[in-house]
Amino acid sequence: MALFVNEGQAADVLGPGTYKLTTQTLPVLTYLKNWDKLFESPFKSDVYFFSTRQQVDQKWGTPQPITLRDADFGAVRLRAFGNYSFRVVDPKLFHTEISGTRERYTTQDIDGQLRGLVLQNISNAVASSGIAFLDLAANQLSFAQALTHQLAPEFEKIGLQLEGMTVQNVSLPEELQMVLDQKIGMGMVGKDMAQFMQYQTAQAIPKFAEGAAGGGGGSMAGDAMGLGAGVALGQVLAQNLSAGLQGLSNPAPVAAAVGVRPEDVMATLEKLGELQAKGILTQAEFDAKKAELLKKLV
Repeated sequence: MALFVNEGQAADVLGPGTYKLTTQTLPVLTYLKNWDKLFESPFKSDVYFFSTRQQVDQKWGTPQPITLRDADFGAVRLRAFGNYSFRVVDPKLFHTEISGTRERYTTQDIDGQLRGLVLQNISNAVASSGIAFLDLAANQLSFAQALTHQLAPEFEKIGLQLEGMTVQNVSLPEELQMVLDQKIGMGMVGKDMAQFMQYQTAQAIPKFAEGAAGGGGGSMAGDAMGLGAGVALGQVLAQNLSAGLQGLSNPAPVAAAVGVRPEDVMATLEKLGELQAKGILTQAEFDAKKAELLKKLV
């Protein structure tokens, strides 16, 4: 399409085809007719051509997470990105509001403005859709439709038509994603908190043993978590061992001699040996317990 501008005013919009211009609109004839003015035209006419094809694969995204209200979590910080396409449908309005008298105006010149419009309307689009974050991430098509519905009037204000909008990814910042993963894990475990703690402790034992054997290499937070799990396990084993030893030492002499089985003592020594190998028990503690247990067999 072409926009004919006469003396600074948008005179007419010309679509595809052939047009006959009058003497006034032809700068050459006007120039020849004004020989008495030293061949200087008293007015100026310009024609601006606009491409009406779709401008596809225009990128949009959230440089920083945006905070939104959510039905499940109360509030979330959201990241999203995708692309969109548009075309010029009203050259006169676009010329008046955006491009003006510039000789060339490309999609790159308006890219920042359109991205700003997208980011400005994301919050409103999510709020109007009423879709929770978990459903939003699983149904990106509904998010794209809500965003298109919200943005279309904004594009029309500057002579553009939003042809399509895609959402390629919706996610949370890394720290919030970790919290969500924990919440999902709790939901999978159920309401049995004791079972969940046992599972967490069992998962931490190999990491703690590896860190103790390797002499470090992990972060302070990871070491502290492993140490905490190891201490908790050591306390449980110590309590069980203490109770067992107390039961062996307190009964009557005859019962002690009859009740202690060599295989039980050997099994206990093997467990103590594993704890000593992992660094939970010192060599002196292991030797003391070993001597105490061996006395029971005499």
